[in-house]
Amino acid sequence: MIPNDYLERVYAGFLGMNAGIRLGAPVEPGEWTPEMIRDVHGEVNGYLKDYEVFSADDDVNGPVFFLRALIDDAVDRELEAQDVARAWLNYSREGIGMFWWGGDGVSTEHTAYLNLLRGIPAPKSGAAETNGLVMAEQIGGQIFIDTWGWLFPNDPTKAADYAEKAASVSHDKNGLYGARFIAACIASAFTTNKIEAIIERGLTEIPSDSTYTKVVRAVQSFYEKHPDDFWKCRAYLEEEWGYDKYTGVCHIIPNAGVCALALYYGQGDLSRTIEIATACGWDTDCNAGNVGSIVATLTGLDGVVERYRRPMNDFIVTSGVSGYLNILDVPTFVKSLVLLGYRVMDETPPHALVNSHKEEEVYFDFMLPGSTHGFRTNLPFKAILKANDTVGYQSPGSLEVFIDRMLEEDKARIYYQTFYRREAFNDEKYKPTFAPKAYSGQTVSMKLHLEKYQGEAVFVTPYIRDTYSKEVIELKRLELVENEWQDLIFTIPDSNGSSVQEVGFAIESPSPRMNRLFAKIYVDEFHIYGAPSYDIDFSKQAMEFLSVTPFAHHRGEWSLKEGHMVVNSKSDCASFTGHYYMKDAVIGSVLKPISGEHHALVFRALGTQRYYQVGFAGKGKIALYLNDFGLKVLEEVEYDWNHGERYVFEVDVHGDLIKFSINGEEVLEHEDNNLSLSHGMIGFALAEAGACSYEKIEVRP
Repeated sequence: MIPNDYLERVYAGFLGMNAGIRLGAPVEPGEWTPEMIRDVHGEVNGYLKDYEVFSADDDVNGPVFFLRALIDDAVDRELEAQDVARAWLNYSREGIGMFWWGGDGVSTEHTAYLNLLRGIPAPKSGAAETNGLVMAEQIGGQIFIDTWGWLFPNDPTKAADYAEKAASVSHDKNGLYGARFIAACIASAFTTNKIEAIIERGLTEIPSDSTYTKVVRAVQSFYEKHPDDFWKCRAYLEEEWGYDKYTGVCHIIPNAGVCALALYYGQGDLSRTIEIATACGWDTDCNAGNVGSIVATLTGLDGVVERYRRPMNDFIVTSGVSGYLNILDVPTFVKSLVLLGYRVMDETPPHALVNSHKEEEVYFDFMLPGSTHGFRTNLPFKAILKANDTVGYQSPGSLEVFIDRMLEEDKARIYYQTFYRREAFNDEKYKPTFAPKAYSGQTVSMKLHLEKYQGEAVFVTPYIRDTYSKEVIELKRLELVENEWQDLIFTIPDSNGSSVQEVGFAIESPSPRMNRLFAKIYVDEFHIYGAPSYDIDFSKQAMEFLSVTPFAHHRGEWSLKEGHMVVNSKSDCASFTGHYYMKDAVIGSVLKPISGEHHALVFRALGTQRYYQVGFAGKGKIALYLNDFGLKVLEEVEYDWNHGERYVFEVDVHGDLIKFSINGEEVLEHEDNNLSLSHGMIGFALAEAGACSYEKIEVRP
């Protein structure tokens, strides 16, 4: 039975996981011993570094993207290990992002990925007999599986079964036991109210004679004898269960010991638990993330304290192949996850949840307690943003903007950031790439409510800001009426080949110093929707995170040269951008094939292994292909083309009808009666080695 507070518990758990990851990440490298952590940071009692934007992390990527096996393949049947393997291949860019690409035979995940490419299916791709026992028992078995625990509240066995299938893509033996244990603990944390009972329930899902069980039991025994000093327990782990005995880059057994230690000594306090896991060293972000998932699911939102929650601001960066999906709004993702939970548990979700979820659009209704949906301001000194859980348009929940002493010369921008640049990050960890969440031609709407205490009239002006010029483009101003919900609706103007980086509104008031503005403005039902209509001008792009903005590249060497994007590849390759849920559109580009025989425009791409492509397909031919883990010809016609010449490609896709034109002449038409792909990204592909130059992209409704 799914609990009544399922949504809020999963929200808390996901926040707890990310708080642990963010806390532990700065001291993850092996050089950071517990002694060094204490020497530099003292007692861990808050984030160790202040990030403007916390970069991507494999401990988040795995739980977010591998779950999509239930969306893409295991839709109306039980999950299989190979379903998760296909998610690995489809959402990862080879050699960059997603997880640690440490080398074949060095990184467990890199090795498993290459095994899948070699034709070794899951679970053999991660089996000890395939890769050796040491590699099969590295920590990755348990760090990617938190979401499987949240899918099955109060059903630890089912959670453990699914987690094992997912982990078996890359791990085996104790690597799988760790997956089962952590997922079962999360699933049991929905109603079990004691950490000891949660651990015991988790242990029932793995062999009692396994090394994993033995290290947890050893920590339990030590805790019972020394309940007041976790440092003694950490010293015991170093001596009896350390990396000198369990080898490889990052073995699961020592870290399982730290997880058990943090759970026992943290005693159900989320902050204390993730702080202990971080202070203990070894794989700090993985361990703090896993125990954060368990304990935050246990405590609910009350356990996620402000000093850990506020800096996250409901926003997480990931580094899959879709730059659109990489800008992750936490409440939206959690709603998607919970709806999947209702589906796999065969229960009917609440109407309020179904109605509040618009996964294919940007839609924020602030229904989850404390949710802010990543909103920001350029003037935090005078515009204070916080969640309000009581005021809302149709139901409780909104973003509260408190205006503190605004004067006539002040202007505060309140915005949702729809695109990110390298300058916002402190590092390039896991190389995230981004595609905008908002595009020219789309509609933005929101509800605003003014509560004024003093001051003159209050005006709001909708605006966008593009990432190239950094200029703010303002639209028609609206005067707010006190104590009344008003609509603010506008169309995103042309961004002139650049990406839209901010969407929001500016607040102004002609209030003099003797009557400074004190007021609250509530924001609800923020919505970005409609068909995009935009260009990508390569002269306004940059190389960031080893990619050309706003693209994510899968294989090949991509660069910018004289206002064009250029690729030179020794194998097949592809590049992706755009709205992940775009359906019907007219997509055009100007390209010049330099070498190689296959040059195509990509559309309705769901990842690196699922998309349509159309274009040159050998000397004297053009073809439309469906790539579904392998290219299939849908239509092929003769067409003379030459290297070094400029060609204008245009594909018009509407429902199941696909039309392709070159230089204004329609050359191919195909009706895909199976409607294999209904939406997705756009981009370019080479089906074999070659080089090509691209001038621009145009997208129209």
